[in-house]
Amino acid sequence: MWIVLISSNWKCVGDSNDHASNMKGANDSLVVCFGEILIDFVPTVAGVSLAEAPAFKKAPGGAPANVAVGISRLGGSSAFMGKLGDDEFGYMLSDILKQNNVDNSGVRFDSTARTALAFVTLKDDGEREFLFFRHPSADMLLRESELDINLLEQARIFHYGSISLISEPCRSSQFAAMRIAKKSGSILSYDPNLRLALWPSAEAAREGIMSIWDQADVIKISEEEITFLTGCDDPNDDKVVLDKLFHPNLKLLIVTEGSKGCRYYTKEFTGRVPGVKVKPVDTTGAGDAFVGGMLSNLASNLNLFEDEKLLREALLFANACGAVTVTERGAIPALPTKDAVLELLGKVPA
Repeated sequence: MWIVLISSNWKCVGDSNDHASNMKGANDSLVVCFGEILIDFVPTVAGVSLAEAPAFKKAPGGAPANVAVGISRLGGSSAFMGKLGDDEFGYMLSDILKQNNVDNSGVRFDSTARTALAFVTLKDDGEREFLFFRHPSADMLLRESELDINLLEQARIFHYGSISLISEPCRSSQFAAMRIAKKSGSILSYDPNLRLALWPSAEAAREGIMSIWDQADVIKISEEEITFLTGCDDPNDDKVVLDKLFHPNLKLLIVTEGSKGCRYYTKEFTGRVPGVKVKPVDTTGAGDAFVGGMLSNLASNLNLFEDEKLLREALLFANACGAVTVTERGAIPALPTKDAVLELLGKVPA
């Protein structure tokens, strides 16, 4: 068994055409999320090490799966594409997707590998450290021949991360899925979701993450990821972001700042949207909830790219999605409904 400890703190679209539109069918707001789904084991008490934790709460997770469930729970249309072990955890996770109204027709099962597991320690401030079990896990073994091409061609938005790029055959499968989605007119959405210790080296992580950077239409990154990707430059410097991370084909770049909110960059305008204050219990899944909130709005209205007022409203909604999520433990169990988000926003002073 290969065990990896990773800390959350470290130092230092193609335009749609007529053919593509016809391929989308009746469901023209579908978001297809590609990548890993796993079991998070979360301590029942915060501020202790894994060894000291008296018990763990089992919670489904994995960034792309979290986003898919987040979109569905908000009332949007989503699907998940990835691979699970042919084991009880794998079938449980597939059923959880279905129970949350996520299309799981793109899920495949592998009899030679187990479903991925991650133990997540919660610090006193709600921040996390991860202990992954992957040797390899089933999500790493998705083959290009197992891709559901019809599902990819239906996607209005195709969302993915970088963990699937770490090893073959999943890396080639992600490249192929991106090509198919792009060709069919999908918007490509990218959240690198840096998990440094899963990569062979820091340089391999930078190279892998940046290898598909210029293909995305929408990118969401954190302040820590800016520092990592730019070689320890100031993540708060707009010039750093625009010069080093904003590429000519990019429609929207979002920088999340935790409880402080987020910044946004387009070709026409930049700005900042404040966060929504809550008392954090567990930050697991907060960024994924944010992405789900953003993409659910974008899937309904692609004019967000051009309308700053609408974009700001969508980002405030996304900030509130993240805020609701940190008030409970786990990722998928804590993802909010639209009513919960609107209720929280109703408490925000005008």
